[in-house]
Amino acid sequence: MKHFVLKTLINAAAIWVAAWLVKGISLSGGTWSKQALTVIAVALVFGVVNWLIKPLVKFFSFPLFILSLGLITFVINALMLWLTSFASDQLKLDFHVTGFLPALFGSLIISLVAWGLHLAVGDED
Repeated sequence: MKHFVLKTLINAAAIWVAAWLVKGISLSGGTWSKQALTVIAVALVFGVVNWLIKPLVKFFSFPLFILSLGLITFVINALMLWLTSFASDQLKLDFHVTGFLPALFGSLIISLVAWGLHLAVGDED
């Protein structure tokens, strides 16, 4: 349980940084506390999307992994962030990704920030 909470908080921080840096990603909401709750809820949605859907997409796109030498991973990560935005809209969360390029840049930032925070915290998988 501790691992799940830590990973969710790290993803929430990474999503918050991506929303702060990338122009096409918005995390709206009034107060700081409302934004914090929204980003934690978005991190939970992001975790569910990555847990349920990403393995299926990776399985069915395996030939593309071979042809692109793994570069298709960037596209899949961007699509997972875009899907998270769609699910967040359906759940009435104030998180929006406006297109594919912001999703691509945002997924790169989320990956880098989450990787750095995992290194800093010493989280074992």
